[in-house]
Amino acid sequence: MVEHVVLVDAQDRQVGTMEKMEAHEKGLLHRAFSVFLFDNAGQLIIQQRAWTKYHSPGLWANTCCSHPRENEPIIEAGKRRLKEEMGMDADLRPLFSFIYIADMGNGLIEHELDHVLVGYTNTEPHINLQEVASYRSMRLEDIQMDLQRRPERYTEWFKIVFDRFVEATRKTEVA
Repeated sequence: MVEHVVLVDAQDRQVGTMEKMEAHEKGLLHRAFSVFLFDNAGQLIIQQRAWTKYHSPGLWANTCCSHPRENEPIIEAGKRRLKEEMGMDADLRPLFSFIYIADMGNGLIEHELDHVLVGYTNTEPHINLQEVASYRSMRLEDIQMDLQRRPERYTEWFKIVFDRFVEATRKTEVA
């Protein structure tokens, strides 16, 4: 199945759709979301991307992330991918959104209007090995230290969004 992304302008208004790979090759702005899920201990669940992913294989990232389908609400898209990747259900809420550009190598560019979603769970992940190689729960402070010591272990978008996420959680007392 060929996946499509929703192309948007800087105000998140849809301007079209395009096949996902083509949008990443052309570096066109499109809608995306990043889910950050905390466990009962208040630790962030992060995932290691499957080694078969077409970009960033084996790198660590937030709980899950992807692109909504056309006319799919962001929260519903986040819940869908959370179930598909991590085998989990959770209530999610929007935290903030922002635009970023990252060179992913191999001629691919992430240019996304990323909606950051947050939630809590008391269930264990049941990962889809086609999407996720592994997962772990970590304190935000430990992730910050690891990002500084070993940034090469993390996806480009996670390195971009993480500090913004920590700041937003402090402001809203999420964690």
